[in-house]
Amino acid sequence: MTMRSNVKHFKCEIEGKVAHLSLYRPDKKNPLSFESYAELRDWFLDLRHAEDINAVIFGPNGGNFSSGGDVHEIIGPLTKMNMKDLLSFTRMTGDLVKAMINCGKPVVAAIDGVCAGAGAIIAMASDLRIATPEAKTAFLFNRVGLAGCDMGACAILPRLIGQGRAAELLYLGRNMSSDEGFSWGFYNKIVSSEELNEAALSLANRIAEGPSFANMMTKTMLAQEWAMSIEQAIEAEAQAQAICMQGEDFKRAYAAFVAKERPIFRGN
Repeated sequence: MTMRSNVKHFKCEIEGKVAHLSLYRPDKKNPLSFESYAELRDWFLDLRHAEDINAVIFGPNGGNFSSGGDVHEIIGPLTKMNMKDLLSFTRMTGDLVKAMINCGKPVVAAIDGVCAGAGAIIAMASDLRIATPEAKTAFLFNRVGLAGCDMGACAILPRLIGQGRAAELLYLGRNMSSDEGFSWGFYNKIVSSEELNEAALSLANRIAEGPSFANMMTKTMLAQEWAMSIEQAIEAEAQAQAICMQGEDFKRAYAAFVAKERPIFRGN
C-alpha cells in the first residue's frame, strides 16, 4: 500500500521515504477542525500499512505549529452538544493519538511558535521533538474550563517530563518554554527557526534509511511496555528481537560490517 498525499484538511507532501505534514490556516496559527482531526486519524491509521513511508515530520506552517481546536469551529459547537455527541468527539480525538502511536513509523515533531491544546498533544504523541527558541507549548485545557486529562495527556506527559512537571503544566495551562522543554526531556533538540526544517529532515532521513521493520518493532515495544511488568517487558523484547533476527536487514547489516561497508536496509 502507498500513502495518499491528496488530503483535504491538512498539508501532506511526500519526499523520498519521508512524509511532511502540517496544518492549514497560518493566519489563525493552524487550528484543528472536526474535519482535520478525522482526516489525520484516518491518515495515520492507513500509515501502518504503507510501504513507501518510513518516517513522518509533523511541522509548522507560517511560523506556528498549531493553536489547537478552533474556537469558533470546535469549541463553540461543543458547548451545544449532548453527552453522546461529546463522547463521540473526545473518542475521535483520542483515536488520533492512538493512530499516531500505533502507526508503526517514527514521527518527528518540528515545533515553532504556538503549540497549544491539541497541537501540544500532537507534539506529545510524536516520537521525537525538535523545537525553536520561540516554541511555546501549552496544555491549556483548564484555561477553557476543561480537565487536563485530554487525549492521553495524563498518561503520556508524566512519562516524558515527570509527574510533578506534568501536573504543573496541566493544572496551570501555562506555556512551557523551549529551555524548560529541553531540560525536562520534552524536546530532543533546540535549533533556530532557520535550521528547524533541515534538522527535522536530517533526523527523519536517518530514521527512514534505517531498518524500517526493526524501527516499527521498537515503536511498538515503546508503546506496549508501558502496561507491562519488567518481567513481561523483557520477555516481549526477547520475542521481538528474535523476530528481527529472522529478517534480511539483520543479515545485510552483518554482511556490510564484514565488508566494511555501510548497510543498505530494505525493511524486510
